[in-house]
Amino acid sequence: MTQWYYADHTPQQQGPVAAGDLARLYHEGQVDDATLVWREGLPEWQPLAGFTGELGLDVVGPPAPPAPAPAAAAAPAPATEPPPATPAQEPALQLEPMAAATTETRPTDAPVAETWIVPEPARPYTPYNAPASSGHEAAAPAFQGEIVLAGFWKRVAAYLVDSLIVGVVGGMIGFVLGLFALPLAMAGDESGAGAVLVQLAIQLVSMAITAAYYAGFHASRGGATPGKMLIGIKVVRTDGNRISVLRGVGRYFGALLSGLVLCIGYLMAAFTERKQALHDMLCDTLVVDKWAFTEHPEWQRRELGTATIVVLVLGGLMMVVGLLMVVAVIGALASFAG
Repeated sequence: MTQWYYADHTPQQQGPVAAGDLARLYHEGQVDDATLVWREGLPEWQPLAGFTGELGLDVVGPPAPPAPAPAAAAAPAPATEPPPATPAQEPALQLEPMAAATTETRPTDAPVAETWIVPEPARPYTPYNAPASSGHEAAAPAFQGEIVLAGFWKRVAAYLVDSLIVGVVGGMIGFVLGLFALPLAMAGDESGAGAVLVQLAIQLVSMAITAAYYAGFHASRGGATPGKMLIGIKVVRTDGNRISVLRGVGRYFGALLSGLVLCIGYLMAAFTERKQALHDMLCDTLVVDKWAFTEHPEWQRRELGTATIVVLVLGGLMMVVGLLMVVAVIGALASFAG
């Protein structure tokens, strides 16, 4: 038998009650068309008016029993068994009142891109949240919200910001290491092997710093590097969970592989179904909007945003200036050679 829940005027969640009991409450005036109800199979609470046919609310309730005859004229009634008592309604589930008087919900007819299986986050009770199941399901509940995946240009903008940060920090550290280590390596080394070893050590330290930067930020609570924070995107597992530091390190070296294959691994994010680059596929990760897999999926944004546009424009200008400088250097060298 289908069990129903409803929110009274308090508002408090009441139920479960059978469909017949809910219809009786409707005819008695204890609930009306605007009352929010829920049963298993519904994605969220909905007004009772939408289930008039299912519950038979359009049928007129049973007529009231006739008034008894006056005691003087009434004949003694034969002894019969008393009518069965109306079963008492099950005690209502009393929970904490909702935190706010109203709660914004996404319309039920809004488009849903995909179904994602994620652990359900803890949240305060409101009558608009479906009641928890009393069973022991083995699988995690399905996240039914729309997930906005980070597009190619958002990822490019975040990469430009992160590359600038890593380049500046790595250059400063490499410069300091070079100042201290190169004189020691060159002392008494005519073959120059010491300088090669120092350069190799600097490159390894720079790679370790970059890997720690990306892995640490991607495994953090926000799942985003400073560049991704600025653009409003983050890295998660395909089920919406945070990635581990070890997976973050693997994703960094996977990104190196994406660059080695003529950057095709990066370009895959522009045309794959879930906008995954090669290193995302290798490490089972997604790049999504920062509000994806949260309690407020309606705050996600599909448009590029001001920050993304500004970063892309500045990056394009820097690229043009760099190309002009290269052309100028080549022209100067050619003029000297001539």
